[in-house]
Amino acid sequence: MTQDATQGRPDIARRGLILILSSPSGAGKTTLTRAIAQRPEWGLDLSISVTTRSRRPSEIDGRDYRFIDREAFEDLRTRDDLLEWAEVHGNFYGTPRRPVEKTLSQGRDMIFDIDYQGTRQVRQRLQDDVVTVFILPPSFAELRNRLERRAEDAPETIERRLANARNEMQRWSEYDYVIVNDDLDESFRALQSILAAERLKRTRRTGLPGFVDGLLAEAGRSA
Repeated sequence: MTQDATQGRPDIARRGLILILSSPSGAGKTTLTRAIAQRPEWGLDLSISVTTRSRRPSEIDGRDYRFIDREAFEDLRTRDDLLEWAEVHGNFYGTPRRPVEKTLSQGRDMIFDIDYQGTRQVRQRLQDDVVTVFILPPSFAELRNRLERRAEDAPETIERRLANARNEMQRWSEYDYVIVNDDLDESFRALQSILAAERLKRTRRTGLPGFVDGLLAEAGRSA
């Protein structure tokens, strides 16, 4: 345990957590993920997935995804180097395993932008480290509007995404928290509250036993 000089509070060691955001395409999980990951005061490492799908015009390789071919993806999967993987809209997505395990062991947190299939796999492997949040749109009509306004997919791709959204939204009850993303600012504040509370969980704060022992020893000396 060390003392946080800027805040005057003890810095109690803890194990890192994985914050997973899922939603149907267009509901806002990627926007919320980027928003909180880019705030340095929250200290979140953004998990960068690998994918076999084509890069969109607004995306940057290594920032949004690592874009690889199917042969490279199959090699990662065969070597068990993926924490999770899924096929979505005919393309493969996955999360490299080793960077995640290293980050958690160092007491840092990671945020994931993955679907319900990937969430199940991560939870199966790292159950105690995982916090899951499902993002819902305020209405199906608004979901369609958002996909159309994005103007990055062909009409047939949008229709396929909407068809898949019906299936994805049925998975909401598998998640720890649910946010209806009607107002982005309110959704962002809700996400911040979830993260703050989860970081204070007793089971994650590995330094608490030593801290409490120190308190009790101090109390004994002053008695």
